[in-house]
Amino acid sequence: MSELRVASRYAKSLIDLALERGELEQVKQDMDLFSKTLGENRDLRMLLRNPIVKHDKKLAILQAIFGGKVTNMTEKFFTLVTQHNREDSLVFIGDEFLKQYNLKKGVQVAQVTTATPLDPALRESLSQLVREQAGMPGVTLQEKIDPALIGGFVLRIGDRLIDDSVSYRLRKLRTEFSKNPYQPQL
Repeated sequence: MSELRVASRYAKSLIDLALERGELEQVKQDMDLFSKTLGENRDLRMLLRNPIVKHDKKLAILQAIFGGKVTNMTEKFFTLVTQHNREDSLVFIGDEFLKQYNLKKGVQVAQVTTATPLDPALRESLSQLVREQAGMPGVTLQEKIDPALIGGFVLRIGDRLIDDSVSYRLRKLRTEFSKNPYQPQL
């Protein structure tokens, strides 16, 4: 079974259990912390995916890192995943949990990259665009700054990309000019 499918099933089970016990928001905070930690620590990601390191060692490391910082339910979830030899899927479970959580809450996450920081009016305009495109009432914009864009923005909503940057337009013009080179008439 593919790792993404395994991650999706474990994430769904964790969400369902957290909902049933009324701990969804706390578990979401735990998974935010877990995903952030994995995102910032390549060695931890590699360790979880390493088949040579024994499962009990991986669990001990997870408990050392997250023990006391996450809920009891999340700690037990880590134990369950490692007991079933699926700790390599933990790398994907955190992200999949957050996707399913946002879907359940009706929130669309979109990444926007601009050349300069967004002002409040543009942020609201982009949020409205995401609401219209995704058909969801809630929007979370993850902002990133890339001066190479020169101006405009690049907006990613799920698997859709809206590139309205100056650098994209310049590349497009360059391609058009290369297809139709100017030849002066003598």
